Amino acid sequence: MLLSFKVKNYRSFRDEAILNMEAASLKEYNECLIPLGKKNVLPTIAIYGKNGGGKSNIIRALWFGVQFIKSAQRTQHEKALVPVQPFELNDYSRSEPTVFEFNYVQDGIKYTYGFSAMKSKLVTEYLYHYPKGQKAMVFTRSEQEFIFPMDNEKKKKEMIKEAVAPNQLFFAVSCTMNYQPCIAAMKWFRQSVIFSRDYMDIGRYLGEYGEDPDMLHAIVSTAKFADLGIQDIKFEINNIDITQLTDIPDEMDEDTKNDIVTALANLKEALESAPNDAEGKLRVSEIKATSFHVGQSKKGEDTTYPLSFGDESDGTRRLMALAPAIERTLRNGGVFVVDELEREIHPLLMEYIINRYQNKENNQKQAQLVFTTHSTELMSLELLRRDQINFVDKDRKTGASELYSMKEFSPRKDENIHKGYLLGKYGAVPHIEEV
Repeated sequence: MLLSFKVKNYRSFRDEAILNMEAASLKEYNECLIPLGKKNVLPTIAIYGKNGGGKSNIIRALWFGVQFIKSAQRTQHEKALVPVQPFELNDYSRSEPTVFEFNYVQDGIKYTYGFSAMKSKLVTEYLYHYPKGQKAMVFTRSEQEFIFPMDNEKKKKEMIKEAVAPNQLFFAVSCTMNYQPCIAAMKWFRQSVIFSRDYMDIGRYLGEYGEDPDMLHAIVSTAKFADLGIQDIKFEINNIDITQLTDIPDEMDEDTKNDIVTALANLKEALESAPNDAEGKLRVSEIKATSFHVGQSKKGEDTTYPLSFGDESDGTRRLMALAPAIERTLRNGGVFVVDELEREIHPLLMEYIINRYQNKENNQKQAQLVFTTHSTELMSLELLRRDQINFVDKDRKTGASELYSMKEFSPRKDENIHKGYLLGKYGAVPHIEEV
């Protein structure tokens, strides 16, 4: 469960921006809130803003932070630069660190993890947990100076410290060296945050759930409920064991082939460094989805006819690309992050997706949805609370983006916020000059 995300000096965000998932003290739509001790957490946040205003940079910042944390031990070799992107529109931000901080709950324990970095090195890093409701340090770092609490694992932490290069995260390296407090905290980044993918990737996306009939059934149910005209979907799954490049089928698409080539190279490297001579196989799942629609035969009888998934509309494929992550988070918990939720999807289907997270009967695992959108049809206090509607606007003089919540404007419950937004009352709309 995400409680908050902070970022500073990243792309268009020169100053600190906070995506706050903790509910404000508002007397509206409280039945959607997720209880957490004496506080409540928001299941959904919508982020509005004009084109080029920076709203997608919040999603990029989330994505970069999560991906860098998960993969730093593999990507940050000794001479690798830290791939931060500081604010560029002044003469000083490039010499200042980029800052990330995550507050979250995993397996009932709250964590605070953050780091700041220049391209050449990590500047600060820290991890705190709250195992008994009280804040306790796991480690803190200032460049290559580390501080740990006193316990019986001093030797292990000292050994990890010596292995961490200036451009590497202690958090990531410690997980490879089996330091359990960090492994427990890393679980959220590896299992609980999902980012949307393009519908062109749907085959590989569905392939992740090829051996999960319950998940595939839920995806079919989504298609039926959304009134896409689909009566059923059948999945053909072909598992292929690949040990060398000549095993790759000729008909496989180029992106998948390239992924397999990279995976085989990594597998070979891992086997060569292993102490035994075990044989290595790479199992690849190909999945073919066929949808069935009702049509009429020459005799006028209702009959179902198959369509290749490639023949479905862009909107249908987009919804079906989102469906696995929606079902996964609602079934297991977690955060689903989507840039431009409305892309190729009808407003009523967007409302349907949002309501699945807002409704506690559907959302029993306390899943969360974070998305950006231009769709003002969703801007209703009957669908979302004031603290669930956020805006990103960019200063025209400095080029710096700012993230803020609608609750700062205290609109009345009966106020037409849709109209107010289009009139510029809350900012984050384009300034259109007459020619």
